[in-house]
Amino acid sequence: MRARRPSAELQRGRFAWLVSVADHPPLLNRLRRFVAQGFALVEDAVYAGLGLLLAVTALALLAVAFNNFATVLVERSLTREAVGLLDQMLLILLVVELLYTVQVSFREHGLVAEPFLVVALIAVIRRVLILTAEVPKLPEAGEGPFRHALLELGLLTVMIVVLVASLIALQKQAKVPHRNQEL
Repeated sequence: MRARRPSAELQRGRFAWLVSVADHPPLLNRLRRFVAQGFALVEDAVYAGLGLLLAVTALALLAVAFNNFATVLVERSLTREAVGLLDQMLLILLVVELLYTVQVSFREHGLVAEPFLVVALIAVIRRVLILTAEVPKLPEAGEGPFRHALLELGLLTVMIVVLVASLIALQKQAKVPHRNQEL
């Protein structure tokens, strides 16, 4: 026994609400606004959650960094541990910049490129500082790791130049009035 296909009338009946909405543009506009407001609420909730997680993470990292700093001072090993402390401080700065990025995205209801570029720049500078601190140890490790570190430093330097150029371009673009606004 073959299953019967729904008739064209029955299929049209299933989607009648779509046709009725399409026939009434004000109703369609209200539906779109309702859906958009729902998505905006979900977006706000996600940004608030991310902001809270980042804030707690930043505070925890700051507490650990203070503890490590106090330990280093008591042990009088600041020169040996300076790179590790700097790494911790830059990580905290990175998390705080991510928090700022979430704040801007929450406020603007959209992605703004500049905070992301700043976060990327901090991350790259952090890696350069750590890698540079490890360079004196690399000749002992052999020629391969030394070449790898130099190649990485070169690529990171290129990234820094590109990120800074991007930030400068964005700032110049923000200062130039748009033609559409002048007319």
